[in-house]
Amino acid sequence: MSKALAALARVIDPELRAPITELGMVEVSAESENSATVTVKLTIAGCPAAQKIERDVREVLAETFAGFDLTMSVMTQAERDQLKAKLRGDAPVRFNPFAQDDNFTKVIFVGSGKGGVGKSTLTANISVALAELGHKVGLIDADIFGYSIPGQLGITETPTQLDDLMLPPIAFGVKVMSIGFFVKDNQPVGWRGPMLHRAIEQFLTNVYWGDLDFLLVDLPPGTGDVAISLGQLLNKARSVVITTPQSAAATVAERSGAIGLQTGQQILGVIENLSYLPTDVGNQYIFGEGGGEAVAQRLSALSGQKVEVLVQLPISSELREASDSGVPLVISKPDSFISQQIFEVAKQLAKAPIGLSGKSLGLKPR
Repeated sequence: MSKALAALARVIDPELRAPITELGMVEVSAESENSATVTVKLTIAGCPAAQKIERDVREVLAETFAGFDLTMSVMTQAERDQLKAKLRGDAPVRFNPFAQDDNFTKVIFVGSGKGGVGKSTLTANISVALAELGHKVGLIDADIFGYSIPGQLGITETPTQLDDLMLPPIAFGVKVMSIGFFVKDNQPVGWRGPMLHRAIEQFLTNVYWGDLDFLLVDLPPGTGDVAISLGQLLNKARSVVITTPQSAAATVAERSGAIGLQTGQQILGVIENLSYLPTDVGNQYIFGEGGGEAVAQRLSALSGQKVEVLVQLPISSELREASDSGVPLVISKPDSFISQQIFEVAKQLAKAPIGLSGKSLGLKPR
């Protein structure tokens, strides 16, 4: 490998998470011991990562050569087609990688019976915590009518459109897809069953997720069309149920877990949020007690397997403020009590063994 290509192999495309030399983005037309003439081809005109890529390329070339000539251009359609084929491998267009027997991504649905229990906030923080622990993480905001993940992660850009393939924005190490990227000015989404199913399907089949360790899915509250569609499209998923302590929330949270059991999902555990308010005179149980344990016991009975309460999190203004700011608490205050509890949940989820039932291990008898 030439000295220029060796240097440029250190430049990683921030959307595709691969060296630009492996993506067909680099041409070295002339090279000597002290200089090089390089062309870098972006995937599309107006690529949102253009400035970072150019800055990183100039940095490694300046470290390697006394002088260099750099031209930034854009791939031709034929070159884009080659890149898409490389990214997809042997998979066809509109392919759901997570439904395949040889895919080992841990897919986790995060659901609740009702809104307002902190489901999206916790999903965002758990996703980022998993990424901080070194895992490759994707996050689908499937709460079509109440999407909030882009704001919670401070994402303002939209997915890069590589013809019929979308490259998801990345925030805090997490690849993210949400209907919020395609809706202007906070307009409501007024879709019914077939359109909802198609949108969710496209999040799986038309997006380049790459090789993920985890795919978290922020479900809409309740047991409607989206939850059923996802259960069909991701039939190897497992679920975490979010509830609050009061009996009304626990009762409807149980339904959320029960619908998952009907579509074949194992329940990894229950998170009880807003459990208590810490004060100088002790914890105040504003919303009552016992909701999380009640949900866990009922889902244990329904599933025939022990379901645990993973954590009880207190009412917290700092968690809310972090979400409103677009910087998750596990990033803004990683040493806080709640952040440490969320990291512990992430570690528990990471330890959960992947289900190998029906999966091919790629082994053949001799």
